[in-house]
Amino acid sequence: MVEQTLDHRFTPEQPRRLIGDKAYDSDQLDQRLREERDIEMIAPHITRRNRQRVTQDGRPLRRYLRRWKVERLFAWLHNFRRVVTRWEYYPENYYGFVQLACAIILLRQF
Repeated sequence: MVEQTLDHRFTPEQPRRLIGDKAYDSDQLDQRLREERDIEMIAPHITRRNRQRVTQDGRPLRRYLRRWKVERLFAWLHNFRRVVTRWEYYPENYYGFVQLACAIILLRQF
């Protein structure tokens, strides 16, 4: 689903790096993203015997430590009932509530 998510992104430009958890650690996914889209996948390794090669050193994994900012946003979004449980029939209405929740979160930070 990584490719589908990238195809439906909100920004016009493509990201240079993607940060994921251990579920995104895959040699095939790393290769596809690198060759087809020129994207670096950053995910901690799962220890496997059939690992072809070590794909990351310590430097990219330091970027993984900033992933808590995204997780924090999702935690804040769960404070809004209409965003947690999708009651809206139309996706445009739900998307509007997600945008409204993000605006309220942003305004609370100032």
